[in-house]
Amino acid sequence: MAKYIFVTGGVTSSLGKGIIAASLAKLLQARGVNVTIQKFDPYINVDPGTLNPYEHGECYVTEDGAETDLDLGHYERFLSIFTTQANNVTTGRIYQHVINKEREGAFLGKTVQVVPHITDEIKRRMLLIGKEGKYDVVITEIGGTVGDIESLPFIEAVRQLQWELPDEDVAVVHLTLIPYLRAAKELKTKPTQHSVKMLSETGVHPDVIVCRTEEPLNNDLKRKIALFCNVKVEAVIEAMDAPTIYEVPLAMLQEKLDLICMRKLNLTNLKEPELDKWKEFLDKLKYPKSKISIGLIGKYIELQDAYKSILESFIHAGAMNEVKVQVVNVHSEFITDENVAEKLDGLDGLLVAPGFGHRGIDGKIAAVKYARENGLPFFGICLGMQMAVIEFARNVLGLTDAHSTEMNQQTGEPVINMMEEQKRIKMMGGTMRLGAYPCDVKPGTLAHTIYGSESISERHRHRYEFNNQYMEQFETNGMVASGTNPDTGLVEIMEIPSHPFFIGVQYHPELKSSVENPAPLFVHFIGAAKKHNEGKLTMKNPLLQSEII
Repeated sequence: MAKYIFVTGGVTSSLGKGIIAASLAKLLQARGVNVTIQKFDPYINVDPGTLNPYEHGECYVTEDGAETDLDLGHYERFLSIFTTQANNVTTGRIYQHVINKEREGAFLGKTVQVVPHITDEIKRRMLLIGKEGKYDVVITEIGGTVGDIESLPFIEAVRQLQWELPDEDVAVVHLTLIPYLRAAKELKTKPTQHSVKMLSETGVHPDVIVCRTEEPLNNDLKRKIALFCNVKVEAVIEAMDAPTIYEVPLAMLQEKLDLICMRKLNLTNLKEPELDKWKEFLDKLKYPKSKISIGLIGKYIELQDAYKSILESFIHAGAMNEVKVQVVNVHSEFITDENVAEKLDGLDGLLVAPGFGHRGIDGKIAAVKYARENGLPFFGICLGMQMAVIEFARNVLGLTDAHSTEMNQQTGEPVINMMEEQKRIKMMGGTMRLGAYPCDVKPGTLAHTIYGSESISERHRHRYEFNNQYMEQFETNGMVASGTNPDTGLVEIMEIPSHPFFIGVQYHPELKSSVENPAPLFVHFIGAAKKHNEGKLTMKNPLLQSEII
């Protein structure tokens, strides 16, 4: 049987339960423990797949095609493991399952209630991964905040598991806030006391209290929290704001969060944590040798979480190239043919981001054209690749009506068209082309140089594809398909060999980038942008040019 750690949150949302859960998991993994993390979300949506990015941030996609919460991205980036459909469960999925069973007659006519039927299903799913026999510890993050109505069934399920399982098999970590009142120059513990009291009233008592704070906690404050929240002083953990989320595991190591949990779970004879690669990454991240600017052309830039995996991939690839990546957000809705040069001036590279719908499309096309004509390193992801195809069709092939049928069903030149199997689908949720698919890479291409392999696998989330009827026209005029699906012939990668760096991919490489294994496409894109930046410096400084020569 696996052991279970539950991470709850209080006082306010967005404190970073996912980062604390991932950091604890990283420390246990570094000690040789087989660990995984799962997220239970209280909202009634079945999954985030139909949610607007402004509502919930990005929709993270797993290898097996699950549309999940973005926190699963943190889990994978920290641990370099793959999560699955079972790692993210919502209230909607729980109720849907229970109601379907009721309709089948599985409850033999009994009245279906929150307790025991809903809580039993929550518990079943909480224990499901642990019963596979692959993991020593399963960390479960409970979404929302203690006291929320929608969180109550999940907290009740944790209470029942604390009662049902052996004491050494369950630990509860509660993340809370210690606000700093600047006028009084004082940290306040009362919100934490109320949060723990509220959790205790549900029957769940925390073993560890992690205190998110802007200022250091002194020993007196820790003793006060321990006294009023009924935990040991050493179980009060300081979680100071950090410059980067990747410093949090080392901060938690210093605070001995992993040791406290190990003692509670009776995990003994574990080795000292091996974090050399992690520390090497942090050194490169904190001490870059140069700086580059990358334009992120998107339509949801007001909410950074909408492009969370892309931004984290920039960090991984930047560290690999020993450069600081300064991301310049450019809203595609405000780019025109007239102002595009001004908007993109000074950039070292351009990434056109994924998205859905017609809003901001013209701006993305204008940005692609600027990058293509000016030798600016370009990288398009999903919709970004499709915009590159449309731009090339219009301005190089002369197909002025070229478009995607997603934005214009009446276009006379549907260079991007809906996939055949998608045309029969009516339900929106969970029906896109999702998850990992193989891709054959053409030798001698930029894509082959990047991956160093003729066979790769990447994750997808789309309904529209390159129209292969136009393939010959594109390749004759200089844009080639360097990657295709071996089973369907679906174009996965388009590139322009004559350009310094111009590549678009139908899949989402950002979803597989991690600290220890940065996505190759991002690494090479940042490398190209670095080279572009160095070229600009050489042109501006003849003395530097002569030194290089």
